[in-house]
Amino acid sequence: MRILLTAFEPYDEWTENSSWLAMVALLNEFSRSSQLELVTRRYPVDLTQLQQRLVKDLQQPYDAILHLGQSPGSTCIKLEAIALNVAGLIEEEGRQLPALVNSGPIAYHSQMPLGSWADQLRENRIPAVVSYHAGTFLCNATLYLTHHHLSSADDPPQIGFVHLPLATEQVVDLPRMRPSLPTSTLAKAIRLLIEDLQQRHDKATTEEVA
Repeated sequence: MRILLTAFEPYDEWTENSSWLAMVALLNEFSRSSQLELVTRRYPVDLTQLQQRLVKDLQQPYDAILHLGQSPGSTCIKLEAIALNVAGLIEEEGRQLPALVNSGPIAYHSQMPLGSWADQLRENRIPAVVSYHAGTFLCNATLYLTHHHLSSADDPPQIGFVHLPLATEQVVDLPRMRPSLPTSTLAKAIRLLIEDLQQRHDKATTEEVA
């Protein structure tokens, strides 16, 4: 199985990005098997550069694509269900936001097993919910553009986006505490999702052979 796993670089006041911290921690402890090829990327926090990098990466075949992003203020892991065809900051409330893709569909819905994932994470004592709003900027754009670019593929991969709270190490020195989870917990959550994807893939492959 081949999975594309992506994260973002730091931005604004954040000198680290919890999505990248979680990915690094995951790679440090994740047991790579011959059946799983994990392709990792760190994307810039710039829409034009993101699109260029993303389109290039999507030229390669994958069985699944899982994007990670940071969500300051979130108290839990958010499994994003819907990507909207809009591009802009959510703070621009009251203004008409431009479309990511002219004449593109209004939205795409992730086909990942989000409800099952949320249950599995909570069973492992990791707070998680299915979220129906990935924002209107880069995280949403990443999910939407991935779906759109692969929408005409003969056998498109499953595509998902996971918003992570801040890592605890990002908030300990702040003058005001923010919600966070340990980096090890964030990495464990992503590992559980990847292992579930591999199990589902292996089961489907076995059924096809049978």
